[in-house]
Amino acid sequence: MKKKLLIAFLSISILGFSQNKYQKMDSLLTYLNQNNKFMGSLSLREGNKIVFSKAYGFADVDKNIKADNVFKYKIGSITKTFTATIIMQLIEEKKLRLESKLIKYYPKVQNAAKISISDLLHHRSGILDYINQDSLSIEDFKSAHLKDIIYSKINNYESIFEPNTQFLYSNSNYFILGGIIEKITRKSFLENVQERIVKKLDLKNTYYPSEKINTSNKECYSYIFDGTNWKKTDEWAADLAYAAGEIIATPDDLTEFMHSLFNGKLVKKTSLEQMKELKDGYGIALMQFPFGERRFYGHTGGIESFRSVVGYYPADDLCVSLIVNGENFNRNDIMVGILSIYYKIPFPFPNFDTIDHSVLQKYVGTYASSNLPLKITISIIKDQLIAQATGQSSFALTPKNETEFVFSAGGIEMIFEDQSFTLKQGGQRFKFTKE
Repeated sequence: MKKKLLIAFLSISILGFSQNKYQKMDSLLTYLNQNNKFMGSLSLREGNKIVFSKAYGFADVDKNIKADNVFKYKIGSITKTFTATIIMQLIEEKKLRLESKLIKYYPKVQNAAKISISDLLHHRSGILDYINQDSLSIEDFKSAHLKDIIYSKINNYESIFEPNTQFLYSNSNYFILGGIIEKITRKSFLENVQERIVKKLDLKNTYYPSEKINTSNKECYSYIFDGTNWKKTDEWAADLAYAAGEIIATPDDLTEFMHSLFNGKLVKKTSLEQMKELKDGYGIALMQFPFGERRFYGHTGGIESFRSVVGYYPADDLCVSLIVNGENFNRNDIMVGILSIYYKIPFPFPNFDTIDHSVLQKYVGTYASSNLPLKITISIIKDQLIAQATGQSSFALTPKNETEFVFSAGGIEMIFEDQSFTLKQGGQRFKFTKE
């Protein structure tokens, strides 16, 4: 699921130590929201008790509908942990095995006789990611048979490596697993989520959607900040993400789900241990998130402009979930702030002071690179630098200082000099010169 988010790593404004840690969290998220850096919701659970739960910003900006902590958000790839949990339940019921081969369910997939359920769960199948292949047409998105079209696309992909020899994150794996669940149970994925997880845990605000977002149902839209306003992101076609990323939930429900998963309410301990076993950093729909010496288990997600994360730290019986529906700041940096405050580690607020207009004006123009087949145009909107690459959406740049600016969701840093800038991304550097 693609990312488009803004960030700021800037100078400091130390938290007031007269506040308790939950007040400090609230102050941080309120500060980010007031500076148009964040909209979303946070939940922290200690054991069976929610100790913090609050939403910030809007469910619908155009209609001025504010979100509260019962508003629901698309969770993206955290859906995979739900899908994997159902697969592990079917294994416990002896209706499936980790060693079972894909050929029994989807024989037309290349290497189906070699690909195991375990390979799909661990992203070790060699099957291309259908979401990032750009192989779906506008007509496909409008079709009432989108799922069948996607399965057909997956059937025709060439394998990119031999099964269980490499790790490559691919939404195709969990799209297929959703279909396997339906074939085995003879029930829809929606019904399986409802019966096997939602009803068991009495989750009030978690479900697989059957229609588009509706704020009257306490559902949020997602947004990206264009430098001036929050701009609504277009919704994906129904079933496009399916068992790889379609579920809607609240952070409160996600913390209950993860706490229950780790405390024997959904799968046996032996199944959980299998889920926690990492191969190339990825378990069965579980990853580890380090925070100092602590290791949280969980998953992240992204769909449209929603960004989500849920993590559970067994030693403290602590679960935290953050869902973002207004992205203009790095989700990971927000989580670092939240956990730093929780564990009473000094944490500086970012500084969003603007750079003098005369300094920004020097950078305005169109730049080209001999190493990349695109141009980047730099403009100013309300004393903020805006960048736009050829054929792409514009994005706001956040200053680190007068010459260095970042767009963290894309992992981009731009360092300006006289008549040029250096773009740093993914460990690479590209020189752009003003035309």
